[in-house]
Amino acid sequence: MSRNRVIPGFGLSLGYATLYTSLIVFIPLAALAAEGISLGGERFWAVVSHPQAVASYTLSFGAALTAALINLVFGLLVAWVLVRYSFPGKRIADALVDLPFALPTAVAGIALTALYGRNGWFGGPLEALGLKIAYAPAGIVVALTFIGLPFVVRTVQPVLAGLERELEEAAASLGADRWQTFRRVLLPALVPALLTGFALAFARAVGEYGSVVFISGNMPYRTEITPLLIYSKLEQYDYAGASALGVMMLLFSFLLLLAINALQYWSLRRQGGG
Repeated sequence: MSRNRVIPGFGLSLGYATLYTSLIVFIPLAALAAEGISLGGERFWAVVSHPQAVASYTLSFGAALTAALINLVFGLLVAWVLVRYSFPGKRIADALVDLPFALPTAVAGIALTALYGRNGWFGGPLEALGLKIAYAPAGIVVALTFIGLPFVVRTVQPVLAGLERELEEAAASLGADRWQTFRRVLLPALVPALLTGFALAFARAVGEYGSVVFISGNMPYRTEITPLLIYSKLEQYDYAGASALGVMMLLFSFLLLLAINALQYWSLRRQGGG
């Protein structure tokens, strides 16, 4: 017996979806790749392997990895507090987690620079201790941590809320302490969500520009991230060189998306098998 469908049949729906995705995603990305490849193999490799470009890759991916690891730990802690405890202002705190999603990244960068600059509330005392945040790689990590936190919290939070308290009680009745309960009962169930949130935060941080450009100082070979180097080439009307760097970032992003999809698939298989 045929079933009524809310949207048109598979063929028509697939056609519309393919057309829309092609116009918004595939064709622009193909144009980017074509512009970068137009340099030719030797020139393309010279641009993407230039020491300044390599330094920007190292900083972009190193800072993104550091920020994602920080968010992995503290994102779990924030999700745990929001799920397991009740306290005054909990709804406000829960809403503030999404603030980096809604706040323009340039505004976040200005605010962080004001806080961690030499005359800022945090920057002055930290510099007195010998810790320079603004206009240093540490400032980039701070900015990327800020914009990446919601990905971990919102990925872990529903999984943590869905865990049955009876499992913890059973572990406690069998003599397990709190650490053993967390490590052997809770953590295995949270690992897929933690890895997915980590990958999302890492992928988001790799391509971040607005929140970093103000606090980094933009010094070549020291605090210059790859998106900023691409923008600099565009200002010099070097569209092919900017496209070549964009192709490299596109390749890295594609590999990250594959990893994210694999993690999500593993998470679904694990939950389904459990």
